[in-house]
Amino acid sequence: MTRGITRACAVLATSLLATSLSVTGVASAQSPDTVSVRLLAFNDLHGSLLPPEGERSQIMQADGSYTPAGGAAYLAAYVSQLRNQASNSLLYSVGDNWGSSALESSMFNDEPTVELLNRMQINASAIGNHELDDGLAEFRRMESGGCSAENACTFSPTFGGANFPLMAANMTYTDGTPATLPFTVDIVDGVPLGVIAIAASNTAQIVAPDGVSTLKFGDEVEAIDRTADVLDFFGVKAITVLLHRGDEPDIAGGPNDCNVTSGPARDIALRASPKVDVIFTADSHQQYNCEYPDPAGNPRVVMQGASHGRIVSVADVVIDRTTRDVLRDQTSSFNQIVTHDISPDPDTAALADQAWNAAAEVAQRPVGTITADLTRDQSPSGESAIGNLIADAQLAAGTARGAQIALTNPGGIREDLDTGTVTYRQAHAVQPFGNSLEVLSITGAALKDALEQQFQSSPEYLPFERILAPSAGFTYTLDRKAPAGSRVSEMRLNGENINPDTVYRVAVNKFLAEGGDGFTALRSAIETTGAGNDLDALVALFTSGSPVAPPATDRIRTVG
Repeated sequence: MTRGITRACAVLATSLLATSLSVTGVASAQSPDTVSVRLLAFNDLHGSLLPPEGERSQIMQADGSYTPAGGAAYLAAYVSQLRNQASNSLLYSVGDNWGSSALESSMFNDEPTVELLNRMQINASAIGNHELDDGLAEFRRMESGGCSAENACTFSPTFGGANFPLMAANMTYTDGTPATLPFTVDIVDGVPLGVIAIAASNTAQIVAPDGVSTLKFGDEVEAIDRTADVLDFFGVKAITVLLHRGDEPDIAGGPNDCNVTSGPARDIALRASPKVDVIFTADSHQQYNCEYPDPAGNPRVVMQGASHGRIVSVADVVIDRTTRDVLRDQTSSFNQIVTHDISPDPDTAALADQAWNAAAEVAQRPVGTITADLTRDQSPSGESAIGNLIADAQLAAGTARGAQIALTNPGGIREDLDTGTVTYRQAHAVQPFGNSLEVLSITGAALKDALEQQFQSSPEYLPFERILAPSAGFTYTLDRKAPAGSRVSEMRLNGENINPDTVYRVAVNKFLAEGGDGFTALRSAIETTGAGNDLDALVALFTSGSPVAPPATDRIRTVG
């Protein structure tokens, strides 16, 4: 067998090729010597059945102007239109189909989103980190169906799960056994096309660790190369990768600009096997359409389609019938914005309306008012007004359990709030994960260790920071230029110095309590007590304290 292929992968590959080949697009090719195939992909849908609101409601066009975009009914309409324009087509998702979802999806355990994907007849999906937000067991239910979860099957009497493969070639159990399919193959007009899916190698650090404790996520490039070798061994030469890693363009651009000079997806694309012909990326919620050289020096398309159903990425490839490989010089690609100037797909619109009508009474309920915008904009200290408010809400929720301090992670805050009335749906959009709150008993020394972990590094990134929002009454000094481990000093609670040996009660969400985002020091808690959940805490603050004013962002003093 080819280099680096384990016996388990070889057996799996043989089984897949024997049982999982499907036939699509039997229309005649444009030339007797070639087959033309349109590859379509979207990414980071996040349960967006309705057109997204807030900052994600619009998208930049090629001329720099913005247009409303997204919504499942328009996404389905564009997919149908794009497929009808081609003799042969395959449709993929690059992951984060659900998780951090809009209320009309998450209220029903994201079962409406799985139904949407089934109706759209996607050929395969990568597994993003958010598919694992609720742990492996719930992922298996979403994959295979059933009503075992709390509040399951409240959208429909039954739930059959996904009709498409959810894949990650680098996701294994801790003993190295594959935990899911690494690839699938479709036969298009007699020619096989393989697609490999790749999860982020840091998935275990960015989801609740306990939910994926039985899983490992390997190096992306190694998994791509190994799996491409398997496909090549079995005669599959045309290969696409669904990579759940993304880049941040240096400057904002239109859907088909490529303003990316660095990032994890670009790095992977430059190093991954030259046997791969097209790479669709995800996770960063950006739009770009790039062409990078593979390790053999041949150009290949690398692209991403924003998020929340606002873009369909399209790569038109031509395959030589004799070699079965993609003729790279004939590949063309574009990102199609999902505008609202076409007729929405009626079947999908009915599904979205059904979900909204079931959720509307809860969604539209006012929970409070705010006197000024609450945003995630960071002050020089790294604090944000909405982050500090959420920390205050979590402290209030944990007070009955003895909480003295609360800390919350910026990655768990997903939207801003505009001045005026706040509805339950808007509050949910800010805190969509439904994380339980935990009140931890930890020493002052462990608390300092956790704050020092706000500064981290990883192999593919320069050092970066995640500043936790602190609750009122807790202050400290931050020196970013100080050596690692000594950047935090002068910690005080209501003016009193934090004693390294004293035990304090600190409220955090479960994600942080389990060491998520690298805050492993919080796992040293001597005792843990439940205190409700983060969304309920935020709603309670609005309900009891309205009108609410944005808190100051002066709890962290910066020097240096």
